[in-house]
This record gives sequence, structure tokens and C-alpha cells, in this order.
Amino acid sequence: MVREMLKRGSLNHMMCCVFGGTDDCEPLMGLSSSGVSMDDLVSMVDEGYDLLGKFNLADHFPWLAGLDLQRIRFRCSKLAPKVNRFLTRVLSNTELGPGPKMMLEMIFRGTDAVAVLIEWVLARMVIHADVQSKVHEELDRVVGKSRPVSESDLSSMVYLHAVIKEVLRLHPPGPLMSWCRLSIADTIIDGRDIPAGTTGIVNMWSIMRDPEVWSDPLTFKPERFMSKETETEFSVFGSDLRIAPFGSGKRSCPGKFLGYATVNFWVASLLHEYEWGAPDQNPVDLSEVLRLSCEMANPLTAKVRRRRY
Repeated sequence: MVREMLKRGSLNHMMCCVFGGTDDCEPLMGLSSSGVSMDDLVSMVDEGYDLLGKFNLADHFPWLAGLDLQRIRFRCSKLAPKVNRFLTRVLSNTELGPGPKMMLEMIFRGTDAVAVLIEWVLARMVIHADVQSKVHEELDRVVGKSRPVSESDLSSMVYLHAVIKEVLRLHPPGPLMSWCRLSIADTIIDGRDIPAGTTGIVNMWSIMRDPEVWSDPLTFKPERFMSKETETEFSVFGSDLRIAPFGSGKRSCPGKFLGYATVNFWVASLLHEYEWGAPDQNPVDLSEVLRLSCEMANPLTAKVRRRRY
């Protein structure tokens, strides 16, 4: 399944970033000698994602916290020691590396969004074959078919960047978590009373589909980012609040540049090597579900045909 491939690959990539590897992270981290397999790591990360994305009643009704009706605290108490033991064993097998807290941040926050966004991109490529063909044409013109994609090629792929931006506009991995703010005093905004202690969340999903901001907002149209006037104007890194999937200001996503570059490189490589088509009797379903990230409710399945031999 596409999702499992992407999540496993994204996790492997992030672990290699943490420890300085370039390909397979298992030997680098000494997983075999520590008695932990890659499957064990995937299982821990998946459970962590599930817990982080759970709707916790105790967050909204604090008096329920002691009851732990959803067993979230119980599951966390079981998972946390397993993760700490794993990190301790890994650190003992490596000469240098970041501390456990930094490793946790990168592992649990740096892998999910990348895999989720790439799945959305591939889903759109399956649905919009004409857009996929244009990306293929750009890849063949910039890279050719005699070698794989390199990072230096990405700066020349204007249409690919437009495709990624359009997918980020329609399918932001964090639609309601771009910024959270706490009201420290009673205030009034647009005639509405906002009591002190209120948590405010920016609905970036709604802004990026607002017909007052975007023409034909529900239409998948990468060309909206193609003109010279808007190519530099539409930054996705927080300077343009019409499309700020990573948040804005001092509390924007610290991994936005790494994540965006990773997605562009992976998508370029996957589309350069393969043509992605729809299965015969299983059309792509763009229904969403909000967990830790806003992901496809039904995992993507696709027919893949090799382009480059």
C-alpha cells in the first residue's frame, strides 16, 4: 500500500537525518545489536501518532482526567518507557547524536506530515492525469531519462513547485494547528466576547478554500502559482497569510524548510521513475480525516508503471 511505503520511507529518512546516514538507518543505529527491529520502531511511532491525534475528553472536561475513560493515559504510560529504552539503546550504539528529547521531536513530528502530504500529491496525480503529464514533461526536460533526479534539479522545476503548493492549499497536513493562541484577558473581536483563557485556533483550511481569497477555490489548478507576479508572492513559509500551511511568525513549524524540500525531492523522484494511474475498480477517494495530520480517510491505491529503465 502506498501509505505504508511512504510512512516507512519517511521514518527511515528522518532517522538517517538524525544520525547522519544516507540510505538505510538500521545499521547506522545498530538496531539489530540493540534487539530492536525497524518494525518495532514503526510500531512505536504509529502508536505515538495515534495517541497524539486522539480526541481526548479530558482536554475539554478536566474533571474526567482521573478516570482515563479512553485509556489514553494508560497507553502513554506503556509507550513512553518503551520509547525511552529504545532511544537509550540507540544512543549507546552511536558515538555522536542529539539528546533523547531532540530525537523524540524529530521522529514523532518530522515523519508523519511528509508521508501524508506526498500521499495527497500522488492522489492528485492519479486523478489529474493531465497535470501528471505536465510534470513528466518538465522532469524529462530538466533531468532527462538517463539519470535520477538530484537536488540541484529542483530549482528548475517551476511547475512541480506549483503542484506542491496547490496540494498544500487544498490538503494542508495541519489545517487547524498552524497557530494556537491563548487569550490572557477578556476581549471583544468583531462583536464577540472572548473570555480570558480561551484557546484560539486559525482555520487555515478554510482560508485556503475561501472564494473571497481564491478564484475557483475547489478546483485543482497549479497554474494559479505559475505567473511571474505570483511565483514569488505566494510563499508557503508564512509571509503570505493566504497560504501558510506551516504557520507564521516565531512559532511557525521549525521543520518547514526540510519538510518542503523533502516532499519536492521525493515527489520529483517518484514521478520521474513511475507513472501513477488509478486502479480499475477502486477510484481515488479524497475524503479527509483529521488525526495527528489531515490525511486521506481511505489510503491511496494506484497502478504504477515504470517510466525510466
